[in-house]
Amino acid sequence: MKATCAALSAILLSVSTSVLAADYPAPKQGDWIAKDFKFHTGEIIPELKLHYTTVGEPTGQPVLVLHGTGGSGASMLSAAFAGELFGSGQPLDASKYYIIIPDAVGHGKSSKPSDGMKTGFPKYNYDDMVEAQHRLVTEGLGVKHLRLVIGNSMGGMQTWLWGEKYPKEMDALVPMASQPTEMASRNWMMRRIMLDTIRNDPEYNGGNYTSQPRMMKYAVTAYGIASIGGTLAYQSQAPTAAKADKMVDDRLAAPITADANDFVYQWESSHDYNAGEKLEAIEASLLLINSADDERNPPETGITDAAMKRVKNGKLYLIPASTETRGHGTTSNAKFYSEQVRQLLQTAPERTM
Repeated sequence: MKATCAALSAILLSVSTSVLAADYPAPKQGDWIAKDFKFHTGEIIPELKLHYTTVGEPTGQPVLVLHGTGGSGASMLSAAFAGELFGSGQPLDASKYYIIIPDAVGHGKSSKPSDGMKTGFPKYNYDDMVEAQHRLVTEGLGVKHLRLVIGNSMGGMQTWLWGEKYPKEMDALVPMASQPTEMASRNWMMRRIMLDTIRNDPEYNGGNYTSQPRMMKYAVTAYGIASIGGTLAYQSQAPTAAKADKMVDDRLAAPITADANDFVYQWESSHDYNAGEKLEAIEASLLLINSADDERNPPETGITDAAMKRVKNGKLYLIPASTETRGHGTTSNAKFYSEQVRQLLQTAPERTM
């Protein structure tokens, strides 16, 4: 269901048979262990497993692709994303680029609470996740300079952090469905309500549950309807009470496959995100791609426009709202911006460290 980025992956970013047969090289998977990984809390894990997917050969220009909350590298291999970008002649043609897609800390097949530690797993934030991605890219894969970092939603926010933390290590940045400003307003309020709903379910039991708490599906569904989908799209899809009820019923009937502790950690990791303090540090060419009907990053507040004025080589591409766009979920479909990405890569100068 479209209730979270994790559930959205099941609909908009699912890996279908047609995708696996897409016009780009077969994806390869791997694992790398980051030794003695230190989190922002000071806690250290002796071995942090980082799973990753690559498309193309290491001889190609390296591109880092970052997924959204609850997603994984696999969720970025959809027809709507990879099928529009990785094929022959497409903007990220995998015969020319070496595409690296990590499973973020706490996600996919990388280390996470449900591996056994439950709530004993260190509380991670976006800085920790970016640090782990950087170690994977530089130490694990031996890549010292990236042609592009592109990310969606959570991955978009992390793209901003990449540009600030490692300003000389990439030529171009494409944060999508994101703002560089502090996690706040409705975006955080809805996350807070969703997390509190799960934690206050007696079945959650402080994270020591024996089965997934039943209130989780209601929290996830409510959050999804409020924060992703698109106003015009919803009106088109559910113009009557009966159709709206069916949409809600269908979403509630869909299985929630996420582990509750993993889910809580994933969404809470955004709480202290704020890329707004170091925007002047970004040196790479930057293209911010947002949708005009993005419920979580509404353009009408003006905060994104103000932030972009502080980015030396940055510009914004705002996808116009329509019945085809899906609010915050719009950028999961690269048909809306593939040419803009192509133009960026044609014009962004190659920089050396």
